[in-house]
Amino acid sequence: MDISLLFCLGVVIILMACLIWILTLHQKLRRRYETLAESHNSIQELNGRLRSQRHDYLNHLQVVYGMLELGEYKELYDYLAPIYKDMMKVGKAIRTSIPAVNALLMAKMGTAEAENIDFYVEVKSDLKKLKIEPWELCKVLSNLIDNAITALKEKEGDKKMALDINEERDFYVFVVSDNGPPVLEEHKSLIFRQGFSTKQEEGHGMGLYIVAGILKENGGSIQVDSKEEETSFTVKFAKEVEA
Repeated sequence: MDISLLFCLGVVIILMACLIWILTLHQKLRRRYETLAESHNSIQELNGRLRSQRHDYLNHLQVVYGMLELGEYKELYDYLAPIYKDMMKVGKAIRTSIPAVNALLMAKMGTAEAENIDFYVEVKSDLKKLKIEPWELCKVLSNLIDNAITALKEKEGDKKMALDINEERDFYVFVVSDNGPPVLEEHKSLIFRQGFSTKQEEGHGMGLYIVAGILKENGGSIQVDSKEEETSFTVKFAKEVEA
């Protein structure tokens, strides 16, 4: 074969490889931008809610003082109960050292509340040694929480879900659980495949696939436990090793 032809062929192969690399990088950057934009919107929403709460507290204090003067203790309790519940939601959501995660949790609490779902959050770690990029962790948590909300939408009776953020010596542990329908045993090996869903509506079947991709890229793991009374997804990410 002519040397010039071989050279041209080599150049074409290199250019094609560069093009594929550029397209892959573009897709990754686009996904990152979309997640960062979502995180930014969530942070703005959290800031707005905190400012609104601070503004409302003065009014609440005036009402509380008035009720105390009148001795309306039962009415005072009924008045303060929902306010305290709202305060606790915000307090629990902003306990990590990652603003994007804090904002995401606040946004998802609002989504769950709109669906009449009791969403309990327990944060027992500040996540300061997190190895994975915050925007990728947000993507994992967002999809797992959305998955739980979807599972609970058609449930009758009490709808409960929880997020537990904890840590072990070498790992951070995130557990998302709900009391929705159990995951069938034969589906456990399929739910992380692209397009697989037990729902017929368009748009389902991507969330857990996205989670699986992020876990694979970052060396994370996930375990699914499902019984009649509760389904839980346990995700682990390694901590950053100190130098």
